[in-house]
Amino acid sequence: MRFLPALAAWIAAACFLQPAAAAPIAAELPPGLQVPAPARVGPAFDAEKATQAYIALLSPEQRARSDAYFEGGYWIGFWNLLYGIAISALVLLAGISQRMRDLAERVSRRPWLSTLLYAAMWSVLAFVLAFPFTLYVDFFREHAYRLSEQPFGSWLGDRMKGLAVGVVLGSLGITAVYGAVRRLGARWWIGATAIVFAFFLFVEMIAPVFIAPLFNHYQPLPEGPVRQAVLSLARANQIPTGHVEWFDASKQTTRISANVSGLWGTTRLSLNDNLLKKTSLPEIEAVLGHEMGHYVLNHGMRLAIDLTLVFGIALWLLHAAFDRALARWGARLKLRDRADPAALPLALAILSVIFYLAGPVLKGIVRTAETEADAYGLNAAREPYGFAMVSMRLATYRKIVPGSLEEILFYDHPSGYDRVHRAMVWLKENQDARYAAEAAAAAR
Repeated sequence: MRFLPALAAWIAAACFLQPAAAAPIAAELPPGLQVPAPARVGPAFDAEKATQAYIALLSPEQRARSDAYFEGGYWIGFWNLLYGIAISALVLLAGISQRMRDLAERVSRRPWLSTLLYAAMWSVLAFVLAFPFTLYVDFFREHAYRLSEQPFGSWLGDRMKGLAVGVVLGSLGITAVYGAVRRLGARWWIGATAIVFAFFLFVEMIAPVFIAPLFNHYQPLPEGPVRQAVLSLARANQIPTGHVEWFDASKQTTRISANVSGLWGTTRLSLNDNLLKKTSLPEIEAVLGHEMGHYVLNHGMRLAIDLTLVFGIALWLLHAAFDRALARWGARLKLRDRADPAALPLALAILSVIFYLAGPVLKGIVRTAETEADAYGLNAAREPYGFAMVSMRLATYRKIVPGSLEEILFYDHPSGYDRVHRAMVWLKENQDARYAAEAAAAAR
């Protein structure tokens, strides 16, 4: 465990060194829609030149900082893997996990209840042990790159709320999986896969109604041009809701976002206040067109199915590796069998390695859905300038021009270049209508 002090020192150094480097650079693009001259429609319109003109809206310093932030995330994923494995090793080698199991069994001899108590204790312990890394990644680093202005007390309060939600949902999920282990034996991973799918659907339904309001205040979007445009777009695309809200995300982040969330009667349209304050109506329509694409194309259900299939394969691999690990180290660590909750840290360490290696597959599944939603949004909102401008705003913290292999390995959304170029190609293919509309507007 000598690794932990060294990692803690690295985190502390990064916390103090990064903010000073980022501070002098303008954090964001100015509010409002910008249309570079090469992007204006006309006989000489060229999609590639228009794309490069949009990319040039970023200063060299902004682009360098965006690249640094995003590329740093590659290493954070690797360090997170090692940190998680170190936590698992610590609680197993020090006998902490085994003592928590014994304590839970003294409280109740019923397997489901003792497992539930162990899972709750593990959720709290894992939160505490991971806190130094979380503090750096989610607080210091976000402030260093000026992606958050949230005070520490407020940030910590959100983390505690997240812990409470995680203890409840995580404990129930772990208890259900161990129930499958006890009842299905070597086929436990099949039952666990079904539980994962049910969990995805459950969270999709309850999150917008019961979980999201714990972290942000949601209010009806006031009457005005934005609400009218959003509802018009929703009606045109058969979104079965008139429930449009805005929420105060600016207290936590400087990022813009919106979503169409919920299933089976819980559907709602939500825009964060950064989107409302920092962007133009064409940008808002472009964002909502994209989000409505996710809904109309049924990405919520499809992603639940696709990701569950990946989880199923991962759980099958875990089953094979976990039994071998127990045969080799179980007696030494005082772990009984696969149904012993004290072995959970070992299972999670193995699973974290599997999911780290499966990262490109998971990202590819999500990136495909995002690409489809981009295409849908362009055709639904018909706002290529808004779409391109929003893509450039996102590029202030997402590397805009990655290498091909880099995009496959690390991107769960299309790159900024790809998105802007797609918008300009769409504009080229539809520029006759756009040119006529702009000429008519100029004549008035």
